[in-house]
This record gives sequence, C-alpha cells and structure tokens, in this order.
Amino acid sequence: MHKRTLLTAGFVFAVMGTPVVAGAETLEEALASAYLSNPTLLAERAKLRAQDELVPQALSNWRPSVSLTGSVGPTNVQSNANTKYDQTYTQKTATASISQPLYRGGQTVAQTEQAEAQVQAERAQLVASEQTVLLNVVTAYMDIVQYQATVELNRNNEQVLQRQLDATNDRFRVGEVTRTDVAQSESRLSAAHADRTQAEGNLKTAKATYVSLVGHDAEKLAQPTKMPELPASVDQAKQLSLQTNPQVLAQQFSYQAAQAGVDLAFGKLLPQLSLNGTATKSVDGAELSTGDKTSSRTYAATLNLTVPIYQQGAEYSALRQQKHVAGQALTTLDQTRRDAVESTTRAWEGVQTARARIISYTDQIRAAQVALDGVRKESQVGSRTVLDVLNAEQEALQAQVNLVQAQHDEAVAEFTLKSAVGQLTAQALGLSVETYDPVKHYDEVRGKWIGTSISPSYGEEGK
Repeated sequence: MHKRTLLTAGFVFAVMGTPVVAGAETLEEALASAYLSNPTLLAERAKLRAQDELVPQALSNWRPSVSLTGSVGPTNVQSNANTKYDQTYTQKTATASISQPLYRGGQTVAQTEQAEAQVQAERAQLVASEQTVLLNVVTAYMDIVQYQATVELNRNNEQVLQRQLDATNDRFRVGEVTRTDVAQSESRLSAAHADRTQAEGNLKTAKATYVSLVGHDAEKLAQPTKMPELPASVDQAKQLSLQTNPQVLAQQFSYQAAQAGVDLAFGKLLPQLSLNGTATKSVDGAELSTGDKTSSRTYAATLNLTVPIYQQGAEYSALRQQKHVAGQALTTLDQTRRDAVESTTRAWEGVQTARARIISYTDQIRAAQVALDGVRKESQVGSRTVLDVLNAEQEALQAQVNLVQAQHDEAVAEFTLKSAVGQLTAQALGLSVETYDPVKHYDEVRGKWIGTSISPSYGEEGK
C-alpha cells in the first residue's frame, strides 16, 4: 500500500476514534490459518495425491503380471472295455503364469506422458484453489475491517444526532425553532438507527464467512499495514498472467494430456508383443500299477504377437474422438489466456480506481469537516437552519463511509491482481507456514510396485 493510503487509513481511524487494537489477528495470521486448515484446500491436496496415482498405474504396464490358479474336484471314470472298471478320484491342478508385455504399440509411453501431464495440470489447479481460498480470506477479513469501521461511524453518528435532537428540543421549547426542525432531527436519528443496525448485521454476516474460511472466530481485526508487492505496470502484469496464472498453466498441461491421448488411442491400432510363461502341475489321484498317483508337470514359454486387422471400427472412432478432444483443449487454452489477461487488466484498473477514490474521499472528508464546523457556527447565530446542519453531518459521515469502502476495495483489488498473475500463494506471500510440497507424495508413489498404505493417513490431514 502506498504512503498516501497509509496516511489516509490513519486519518479515518483518528476521525472514528477507533485505534488499531493491540494483539488483534493480522491478515497474515488469518491467511496462514486458512492455508493450514481450510477444508476446501485440504480436499484439493487429497485430489492431487489421487491424481499422482495415475503415473504408477501407467508405469505398471512395463511390469510383468503373475498369477496362481488352482482347481480341485472329484472325477468318475467308467469303462466297459476288456477290463471293466469304475473309478472315482480327486483331481488337483495348480498353475503359475507370468506375462511380460514387450511392446504395446506405444500405449505405455503415451499413457505415462498423459498421466504426468494430468498430474501437472492438477498441481496448477491446486495453486488456483489455494489462490481462491486466500483471496476469499482477504475479502472476508477486509469486509470485517470495513464493517467494524462502518459500525463505529454509525454509532458516533447516532450520538451526534441524539445530541442534535436534544439541542433542537431545547431550542423548540424556547421558541427558537419550529416543530418541523424537531421532526427533521428525529427523522435523521431514526435513519441513523437503521443504518447502524444494517452495519451490525453486515458485520455478523462477514464474521460467519470468516469462520467458514479460517476456522475460528474473528475478534477485533486490524487494518492491514503490509500489502503485497505489485507489478510495475499493467503490461508487466499481463505478461506475468500468461506465464504464471495457474488456470493458464492447468489448461496448457490439459492440452498436453489430450495430445498424449491421441497417441494412446493410435497405439491400439498397432501390433502388441508379450512374453508368457506357465508352469502347471496336475495330480488326478488315479493309481498306477506301481501304486503311485498319476501326476504331470507342464512348462511352457511363448512369445505372443497380436496384429489388429479390424475391430469393428471402434478404435478408429476413438482416435478421431480424441483428436477432437485435443482440438477443444487447444481452443480452451486460447480462451483461458484471454480470460487471464482480462482479469489482470480489470484487477489493475480496480487498484488504480480505488487509490484515486481514496485521495478524493480524503480531500472530501477534510472539506466536509470544515463545512460542518462552519454550518454549526452559522446555525448558532441563526443564519443556518437545523436541516442545513443535518445535511452537513450526513455529508461528512457519507464521505467517511465512502473512504472506508475505498480502502476495502483497494486491498481486495491488490490481492486480486496478485491472484491474476499467479502470486497469491503462501510461498509468494511469505506466510509463516510450512508450505505443502506436491512433489513429495508424487516421488513416494511413482516407483511403487506394491502397497496399500497412503500418506498422510486417511482423514488425518489438517488435524
């Protein structure tokens, strides 16, 4: 926040008589709490970890598959040949088989590339979710700061109008003013009651939103004094948005995943080669002349080649479909870039507009206060009416409320601009938290061959 805005903030608090509360929760502390415990953000992290599993699933196609099968059951043999017999025995069979894919038409490579692109896209989506949560926290925090100030302004205004009404009644009793002047004072006081009630309701609503985002009640919050560093120009901001906006990055990786999907679909039209081995042992229970049981062992190794010729046209249709999906992803990427530039421009102009409004409202407050003092003095000598005083008080109050609103808008616009350029993250803001590392879980599971445990344990994150 620039120096002029800080001076303005101090001026408004001086006017309201509301100092910054010592020990109040700062904006940085609120952001840190939300980063560590917000359920939406925790759910997105779990979603990314689930997406990480696509890579080991794709890599599994390089590995062999091993299985054991067995069967057991009674067998009855009857013969009417030269030697008649009727025999019943139990047949047992066990088979071990192994299959090693050697070539799948490039599907394994394509599926791995697709999975890695999908993981990268989900990482970018996690950043986008983080930015959304943190921006919502900023908005809720600034809403509370704004409504706290507005409530104080309206309470002070009520007190002023009550004194004004008391003074008007005293003057009415001595015949200096009319009943109309008293009614005007009463009307303004009633309106002030309504405005204060509305401001208190807005404050309670903002606090409820704050609890939902941050996870605990908001006490007296302090006006932020440390604001984020912004790009030097709108052109620099636009360039950054194209490079680091998480929505743009997510769509870029989604397009890469769609391209890999084309190769994956095409691989189903190519030959496939695998190496298979089996070992089978069978015991049928029939007795030989030696008294031993009849048994056999069979070992086989085969190299299997499958060349697809025509599969009812389904694979061709799937390939054409995936090409359209890739084309759609590319078009969506172009629109996402345009949206990012638009959002950045809108946020930049929002910052500039809010700052200009702050300067204007600051000047208006000074002028309105001078005018109010003058109207009050003129009213005491009879050159101004009670209505003139009421109007001057209303103008001074409205200028202060407008300034509080402009300060709120400036802070939200600054953080919105940070979000548009992809820098509204815990790491970029320098929050005092241990940042979540999405690569750690990916590295843990990428080369796993076996295991069912997950990290962190199911339902334990955020506790």
